[in-house]
Formats: sequence, structure tokens, C-alpha cells
Amino acid sequence: MWFAYLLRCRDGTLYAGVTTNLRRRLAEHRAGQGSRYVRSRGADKIVYHERCVSRAAALRRERQLKGWSRQKKLDLMERFRIVEKNKPKS
Repeated sequence: MWFAYLLRCRDGTLYAGVTTNLRRRLAEHRAGQGSRYVRSRGADKIVYHERCVSRAAALRRERQLKGWSRQKKLDLMERFRIVEKNKPKS
């Protein structure tokens, strides 16, 4: 299973990426592994993620997210936060 995600950096900027394991990828970002962009700004937290059916689909979604304005990404993150908050606990 693949995920497209948005990561908030410590300076408040947003980074879009793909992974098969969100926890591992966040740990890698925090350890300074991976993207130079995040390494120079520091990783804060993953603020949005979605499942994708394949690596190709995740990469397409990542490209789409990278093309969006900051405001559009913030709107997506807010909708995601509301949905996650209202999910029933299992």
C-alpha cells in the first residue's frame, strides 16, 4: 500500500511526498534522511495522508499536491483534520 502525504516542516512550509510507511518516513525525515528540502527545514509532523492503489498513483497525487497553492493545501489539511477527529475509535 502506498501513501501520498503532506509534511509540515518546522518553519511552517509544506512538503509533499510518497511512502509505503508513514511512521518510518517521518522518522527518516526527522533523522535528516531523504529530501534536502526537509533536511534544511526540519520535519515537524505529517499533517495529511491518503492511501493510493499503487506507486504510480501515489506519485501522480504527489505531483498534483505539489502544484497546488499553499491555501489549497491548507484547506485540504483542515478537511482531513475534521474527518480524522470525527472517526469512531476502534
